[in-house]
Amino acid sequence: MSIDLTTKYLGLELKNPLVASASPLTGSVESLLRLQEAGVSAVVLPSLFEEQIEHNQNQVHQLYNYQADSFAEALSYFPELGLDDSDPAKHIGRVAEAKQQLEIPVIASLNGHTDGGWARYSKWMEDNGADALELNIYFVPTDCEMSGEDVARRYEDLVGSVRNAVSIPLAVKIGSQFTSIPSMVRRLMLAGADGVVLFNRFLEPDLDLTTLKYQPDLVLSAEHEMRLPLRWIAILRDQLTLSLAATSGVHHAHDLAKLILAGADVAMVATTLLRRGVGYATVMLDELRTLFEEYEFESVSQVKGSMSMANCPDPSTLGRANYMQALIDYTADFNRA
Repeated sequence: MSIDLTTKYLGLELKNPLVASASPLTGSVESLLRLQEAGVSAVVLPSLFEEQIEHNQNQVHQLYNYQADSFAEALSYFPELGLDDSDPAKHIGRVAEAKQQLEIPVIASLNGHTDGGWARYSKWMEDNGADALELNIYFVPTDCEMSGEDVARRYEDLVGSVRNAVSIPLAVKIGSQFTSIPSMVRRLMLAGADGVVLFNRFLEPDLDLTTLKYQPDLVLSAEHEMRLPLRWIAILRDQLTLSLAATSGVHHAHDLAKLILAGADVAMVATTLLRRGVGYATVMLDELRTLFEEYEFESVSQVKGSMSMANCPDPSTLGRANYMQALIDYTADFNRA
């Protein structure tokens, strides 16, 4: 039986639902070509960070002002610095290079938490060939005076500013710590997002007892983390019309299959490819086809969302009933032991 794995994400026609998310593997054309050969349907390039933009802008500002008031000729000595003189420009250049070399869609990425120059940089990414843009919002509210509504408005404003700057599809990668995820995702959709990526894994600093300093500690995803996007994609699938992508904890073909049934358009992978090699993408896709054959599924479109909250036999298991059943099952297992 021929299995049709094609899917649509952000309006893009993809040959399968496996997308390589931003990681060191998507940072060079050589690696991107290997990912394409292994079968991924699209790639998300590493993010251009807001701090990177600010750092380069500060350096240029200092260069222009260094002794400019002391030596009159300095006012005209320094040439106008174009985009090509900054690291962000090199990053945007890599977007163009990736687009020239690859046949699969290239999704550019911006990481930050204020609008700043994001509209300008997102436009340059579009002009350099990006097929879509992923807005990776990393904002940790630390002010007791900032309400949840304030945070939601900041997200909306940021998405709106980028949406007004570009015409290519726009996805927003968010964390899971909102009072109401469905409400937040709907607000992002109304602000101009064409899709959401669930969920961002925020960096959790650790405390070094020797130096008494907080240290950044990057931890790769664990398999159980897939359950969080699985649940919320199932809840959101039939309530909203935007694209849904899952990320975090997608390590095997059965993870991918579960997410599709819940309603994901695509699943994004990084950790499993970093650990097992780029070629594991081919293994995942072959195993996905085998799973579909075993369950007599003919296509992704046939089964996508068949286990969403609106379609599953018992929607209550996605809410509080799931919690109660887990306690009952655990207690029974403990008593038997």
